[in-house]
Formats: sequence, C-alpha cells, structure tokens
Amino acid sequence: MPTIFHITTKTEWDAAKRKGFYDTLSLKEEGFIHCSEDRQVSGVLRRYFQDKRDLIKLVIETAKLESPFFFDWSVAVKDTFPHIYGPINIDAVNEAVALHQ
Repeated sequence: MPTIFHITTKTEWDAAKRKGFYDTLSLKEEGFIHCSEDRQVSGVLRRYFQDKRDLIKLVIETAKLESPFFFDWSVAVKDTFPHIYGPINIDAVNEAVALHQ
C-alpha cells in the first residue's frame, strides 16, 4: 500500500491529536480529504499554500487507514490525486514533518 501526504497546519494537527482523528472542511463540503503523492507535494504547496505559515506534511500509511481512499482525476491539474473519504485515524499518520517555505 502506498504512502500518501496531506498538508495542514501544526495548529490543525495538534487539534486532531486531541480529538483522536483528523478531518477537514473539504471532508464536510466535498466528501473527502485532499492528499498527494510525494511527487505532487511541491506543486500543491505552490498552488494552495504559498502565503501560509506553520505548515506540516502528514505522512500517511494507507494500509492503516480506517477510511477508504481512492485515486481520483483532477481536471484542473490533469493528474490523479489520492483522496481519503472519511476522517484520518491518528495512528495512520507515521510522521508530521515541519515544512519551511
């Protein structure tokens, strides 16, 4: 099973650890949590997080996910991205890596 990545803030990750799971506004609004493969992280940072600070990259072990994940086509970027269709259980996150932009 592949390792996938999700960009968030340290504040949001700390709140998730207190709750026992991680979710996002996109899960409520779109039905999934946006993730990426390692090769896609720099493009995601450039497109969506350019002016953000306190960012971290969650390293997610898909074999441990309790929610399903699928690779879906993005018309906007013309690439396939992993999406998690439910909250991320904390133990599926192997590491939270600080990003210095």
